[in-house]
This record gives sequence, structure tokens and C-alpha cells, in this order.
Amino acid sequence: QVQLVESGGGLVQAGGSLRLSCAGSGRTFSTSVMGWFRQAPAKGREFVSAISWSGGVTDYAVSVKGRFTISRDDAKNTVYLQMNSLKPEDTAVYYCAARPVGYNIVKTTVAEYDAWGQGTQVTVSS
Repeated sequence: QVQLVESGGGLVQAGGSLRLSCAGSGRTFSTSVMGWFRQAPAKGREFVSAISWSGGVTDYAVSVKGRFTISRDDAKNTVYLQMNSLKPEDTAVYYCAARPVGYNIVKTTVAEYDAWGQGTQVTVSS
């Protein structure tokens, strides 16, 4: 199973940018679909973005499309989430997730992932 560690969170003003990183270990990283989810206080964990094992297929939540970009560097076993034009409603704990798959697809629900990081806090002030 892949082990995941997120980094890059912090406090930023509205309109600013952050880049989250998720470092993975384990033999299956390069064949795993990778996802980013977030959870705000008193809310459920929600899908943000996902990228297929090849990097050729990506998906985004409507709320972040056009502002966030997901990418991966398998040589470094790392997936990134570039977040631009941040809004106060983006404030949440962001989690990285992984699932080995045999097809070049993305997955967008919590239940479809079997490895999770501990999360990194993102706070956007108005």
C-alpha cells in the first residue's frame, strides 16, 4: 500500500496561491490514481481533483475548476495541487489519496481510495 505525506498548506490571503505536495512511498505509486480531497469544519470530505496513473486524465470539482491544477511527477513519487485565486471558502484540511488501478482512469469518491495522508491545513483569509 502507498504511504502518503502532504505538505505545503498554510495561511494565505484571498486571491493568493499555494502549492500542495503529496509525497508517496511504495511500489504502486506510479500505477495509482491520485486524488485530492478537502474537509472543512463540520462538513464531510469532498472531492477536489484527481489524476490518472499516466497523468493524461484529470478531473476537478466544479468549485475549483479553472483555479486549481493537479499534476504528478512519478520520478519523485509526488503529486501536486497548484491552487490559485484562493477564496475563503477553500479553507479546509486537504488530503491526498491513492488507489492502485489497472486502467487510465480517475476516481472521484472517498470510498474509491484506500490510502490517505494525514492532511494539511489551508486557511484563506478575506
